[in-house]
Amino acid sequence: MSTLASIFDAGQMQTVLELGLISSLTVLALFLSYTMLNVCDLSTDGCFTFGAAVGAIVALNGHPLLSIPLAMLAGVASGFITAILQTVLGIDSLLAGIVVNTGLYSINIAVMKKSSLLNLNSSDTVFSLLKAKLEGTALEGKQTLIIAFLAVFFVVLFLSVFLKTKLGLSIRATGNNPDMVKSSSINPIVTTIIGLCIANSFTALSGCLLAQAQKQAEINIGTGMVTVALASLLIGGVFVRRGKIPLRAIGAVLGAVVFRLVYQIAIGLHMPPFMLKFVSSIIVIIAIAGPYLKTKLPEYVRKAKVRVGKKVQ
Repeated sequence: MSTLASIFDAGQMQTVLELGLISSLTVLALFLSYTMLNVCDLSTDGCFTFGAAVGAIVALNGHPLLSIPLAMLAGVASGFITAILQTVLGIDSLLAGIVVNTGLYSINIAVMKKSSLLNLNSSDTVFSLLKAKLEGTALEGKQTLIIAFLAVFFVVLFLSVFLKTKLGLSIRATGNNPDMVKSSSINPIVTTIIGLCIANSFTALSGCLLAQAQKQAEINIGTGMVTVALASLLIGGVFVRRGKIPLRAIGAVLGAVVFRLVYQIAIGLHMPPFMLKFVSSIIVIIAIAGPYLKTKLPEYVRKAKVRVGKKVQ
């Protein structure tokens, strides 16, 4: 009982919510690229680290507020290269993502001045700036939660509006039926490039915020983020499988928070750190296989009854 109490105390739940909201920006990136555009972008891990590295370097140079747009711009560049490899050079989307992800490792090391770790303890961040403003108020100590919530709110709002525009509808059409799009006036190359640029800007924003929240940017900070984001996206689909774009986007955010909650439970149960990636993989398997097994359950039950009936005879 004491273990459960420590897992679900107010401080731990606030941390779960903070990390869930920050990582949900990457989930929303996959919501756009994977769900809307139907492109599985495996450059997510490298792009996440790219945003963290750029944001950390800019913050270290005394411009924490400027780190946000510059990190997002780095994400746009990553998405642009990934899209060009797919659409112009004819490289398979999965392979293009792997190639960009591999190349970004070297670029990230270069951005981080040939170091694998950038320490932000002695530098201002967007969170420390807000913390100073909130001292002595009822919101003191909640600067990370506030900034993470605002970032998610504006991204969800943007997606809700953007995906209803002509360009947004063109991106959705590209993902739904690329053959039809090619025969129409829509250029799938343009829609794919724009879609991946926007999606990767969200991923880089997520990396930037996480690095500044943790006061450090490490070269492996983005490792496994594509798995986490995919699992969260699928979990979110359990809450809101269909409906309007805002509801589905909110479902993706909820999925990220639930994933972090499960992660926190595993940590609270003193699971060894090296097993946490295994936990992520199990969550992904359950999230993917769950809906399929649910549709197959009546068939399995029927077969089981037939077998029991034969044994009785």
